Amino acid sequence: MSRAPAKRTATRRGAKPQRKGARRQKKPGLLESAVAALPVSQATLTRIATWSIVGLAGIGVIGVASFFGIPGAVGTAVSETVGEAGFRVDEIQIDGLKRMNKMDVYAQALDQDSRAMPLVDLALVRERLLKYPWIEDARVSRRLPNTLRIFIVEREPAAIWQNHGQLMLIDAHGVALEPVKQEAMPDLPLIIGDGANSQEPARRALLDNAPALKPLVRAASWIGNRRWDVIFDTGERLQLPEGEKEAAETLKKFAELDGTQRLLGRGHLGFDMRDPDKLVVRRQGTVNAPQPAATSVE
Repeated sequence: MSRAPAKRTATRRGAKPQRKGARRQKKPGLLESAVAALPVSQATLTRIATWSIVGLAGIGVIGVASFFGIPGAVGTAVSETVGEAGFRVDEIQIDGLKRMNKMDVYAQALDQDSRAMPLVDLALVRERLLKYPWIEDARVSRRLPNTLRIFIVEREPAAIWQNHGQLMLIDAHGVALEPVKQEAMPDLPLIIGDGANSQEPARRALLDNAPALKPLVRAASWIGNRRWDVIFDTGERLQLPEGEKEAAETLKKFAELDGTQRLLGRGHLGFDMRDPDKLVVRRQGTVNAPQPAATSVE
């Protein structure tokens, strides 16, 4: 009896025969590939994840303890433990400071009973910072594991307020910022008189009604807490009536007259328009008496 020839398994030339029981190599998944592409080691990632879990767990424990009325000492102890684990304020990042002393901000941020991150009172830090005249607004936040982030919005000087011989920088809302010496006065508008700082928004609105005169104004004096005198670079003074609307309309009329009749720069002492329908020109030697020939204002 003849035997049938054994069948040979066809294989590609050069292909290695697969060993019985060998497993196919598993391709790395999307998550593994992303982790491998990061510029940190697997050990570092593990450490970061561990500390994050510890911190979040600690904050969660404090919240639960507060909800159920557990004594504050327990929450404080947990927070201190979280702080000892690495979540402490070791760095403060400040943005937005231009004129205020940075050390003052550091002092207010670090004046805490504890520097453990969960125990830092962010609202208290912000409240303290807002007491400084230069600071208009402040935002305080935590950046785990060890950084306190503070963003400052400073006020901008808008004018110089002269009152009882003292010069003070103020912002556009009239908030007093800090004293300034005469020899160091910046190129800013000057306002004069008791309470003139609170009238800074009104002064700005007043001069906006006469843009042609605005560059010629040296100062504005708030008189009797009632009305404005405008003092020009030529030394001449314009007395305006009471009331914001009346003063604005009168200043506009004066600007039109100056444009047609060239009133400024002719050696006059000043102009009285407290009666909006009249322009009284005050010349040398007639400081306290109005001129008999007053110009009517149409």
